[in-house]
Amino acid sequence: MKLHTLKPAEGSVKSRKRVGRGQGSGRGGTSTRGHKGAKSRSGYKTKLGFEGGQMPLQRRVPKFGFKSLNKVVNKPINLNVLQELAAQHNLDTISVETLVAHGLVSKNDVVKVLGSGELTAKLNVSAHSFSASAVEAIEKVGGIVNKL
Repeated sequence: MKLHTLKPAEGSVKSRKRVGRGQGSGRGGTSTRGHKGAKSRSGYKTKLGFEGGQMPLQRRVPKFGFKSLNKVVNKPINLNVLQELAAQHNLDTISVETLVAHGLVSKNDVVKVLGSGELTAKLNVSAHSFSASAVEAIEKVGGIVNKL
């Protein structure tokens, strides 16, 4: 066996179908596209979800529910998280910027402080909103609540 005698296996290599090259090619005339209809024309492009005239799945399936465009999704932060943060970093003021800096929330989040957990440190807390139990717990230990 020599390099110049190598050939692909019999039947493994096919020549491509050359359409639209005249009647003698066997694929002239309609160029394998058939007669008439959208797929026979140039520039044909199917619409997304088109099922050949059958009612599309998107329209067959029943619709339900509602999503408000104006819904505000709060990022909850509990008092025990504030307590841990204050203890670890010796903080007496916690704002949204502080929470962003320590990776607890992202800069576009709307922060709501919730009253779960124990708070022993006297903190000045700034956030977008507070639950009633969180306000009570913060003020009970002598802290200050600032709504943004």
